[in-house]
Amino acid sequence: MPGEPIEGQVLLLAAAKASIPPERLPTLVDQVQATLGPALERYRRSYERCYASDEREVFLVDSDHWTDIGAELEFGDRELSAVRRAHEEQFGRIGRRSDREAEFETTLEIRAPVCIATGDPSEPSESSSSSDSTA
Repeated sequence: MPGEPIEGQVLLLAAAKASIPPERLPTLVDQVQATLGPALERYRRSYERCYASDEREVFLVDSDHWTDIGAELEFGDRELSAVRRAHEEQFGRIGRRSDREAEFETTLEIRAPVCIATGDPSEPSESSSSSDSTA
């Protein structure tokens, strides 16, 4: 079973900015992960991967891709906005940690990040900031 695509502190930040109850966001993120996790190989083949670690991979998609995910999961506008914001906040945190903040901010102007958990939550977490390609 994969770990979490979004770190706890990032969830708290995104929930504080979202128009949904903060306790709802982790459930929504879990629903998205349940949909995206099994599609990881398809994402690897179809989208640019701009970051990979033991815990998660981040792919850059067209902005309307989130609309498709929301429709598939029957999310309302507020739910979808909150989940998308969580993925964007995680992407920003990765950019700051890997000294790629400016690059990642520019990327957000034209594409959207999708974070997919890849790690096993039962294994000890190691911070890794390997990257595959540029955004």
